[in-house]
Amino acid sequence: MENLQGTCLCGAVSIVITPKNHDIHACHCEMCRKWTAGPFLSIEASSHVTFSGEKYITEFPSSKWAKRGFCNKCGSTLFYHSVESNEYFMSSELFHLEDFRLVSEIYIDAKPAYYDFKNETKKWTEEEFLKNL
Repeated sequence: MENLQGTCLCGAVSIVITPKNHDIHACHCEMCRKWTAGPFLSIEASSHVTFSGEKYITEFPSSKWAKRGFCNKCGSTLFYHSVESNEYFMSSELFHLEDFRLVSEIYIDAKPAYYDFKNETKKWTEEEFLKNL
């Protein structure tokens, strides 16, 4: 799979990843919605992620198992990083994506009633998702 190059809104942080596939995932948990002002739409990166402009990246532990990162210059959401597995879920909106598709939604039981996606997706409740970690 080819590398993707992306940037935050102000361009201070540049990212190069190799996506695992062309799938986009949505998380509706309360933390993601507070973090992004909506569902967190992400693509799963392979183990190789390269950042430029690291001084503009702020990471914070959002749980025992994950960190979240954002640009401290413009505030762009960058990634969700699973510490134990070292997996990165990158904000899909950092990249120009072609041929990608929304395939799954997690924490569907936490999704507010005021929005829905048109796409047919695999939907996971919080309980179902946590059982599969």
